[in-house]
Amino acid sequence: IVFFSFVFNISDTAAVYRNEADIGRSLKELLPKYGLTRKDVFITSKLSPRDHGFDSAEKACLNSVEALGCKYLDLYLIHWPGVQKLKREDPKNAQLRNESWQALEKLYKAGLVRSIGVSNYTVDHLEELLQFALVVPAVLQVEFHPRLYQKNLHEYCQSKRIWLQAYTSLGQGKLLDEEVVRSIATQHNKSTAQVLLRWALQHGVGKCMQYACFKPYLEAGQTFAIKSLELHCFTGIIPKSVRSQHIQDNISITEFELSAYNMESLNLINSDTHFCWDPTGVK
Repeated sequence: IVFFSFVFNISDTAAVYRNEADIGRSLKELLPKYGLTRKDVFITSKLSPRDHGFDSAEKACLNSVEALGCKYLDLYLIHWPGVQKLKREDPKNAQLRNESWQALEKLYKAGLVRSIGVSNYTVDHLEELLQFALVVPAVLQVEFHPRLYQKNLHEYCQSKRIWLQAYTSLGQGKLLDEEVVRSIATQHNKSTAQVLLRWALQHGVGKCMQYACFKPYLEAGQTFAIKSLELHCFTGIIPKSVRSQHIQDNISITEFELSAYNMESLNLINSDTHFCWDPTGVK
């Protein structure tokens, strides 16, 4: 219910979360209650690593659409570059994930998915994908925080007009007690969570954009930017929140700014630490 109390309604789910049917039932019940329709909600889901391959990926996406009770998805991502039960170094990972991408392109062209992208890809994975892709990924969703400041990956995405979307921005809570984060939070009279989210925002992740900034993406054909423009804000930072106060605190990160010294202090604690999925070594 808290979800519908705010101006941005974005649902980020995945087959592996096993909650698509629950979300679908909630949307069916609550959208009318809050005077909203399907077009007022941005729904993202993701392909499970067990469903790689052209036919499997196509079927999995159809299953997600059915479970969510909607006619289309706003964004569908390949969740992981590897295939379940295959070793990381197995070359079949590349073959099957590339087949999956071709299935996503088919679904995109059919209108079942408004935008397509990937998650947990490295620069190497993206370079491989772009060698044959007919549709450039709209989004790369990755773990991104001061302990995993993926600068090269972010810059690569910017050069290819791929939106970087950050998850685990708080390092699963482990960054909330970092001394440098606490010190900066005290300086600004903000929470440590707000400082971490603001750090990502100032790196160009999830900032509000004007139409002129969207133009290259609109010309590229993907509708992700169009939908985001309708929502007035592209949410490139997706912290998990179930309390209304936390959601309000997240929104208010636009009301203060970290100094250049603050930003560099946070950049310097990078240790290439993954708190979630680490795609390193997936061939």
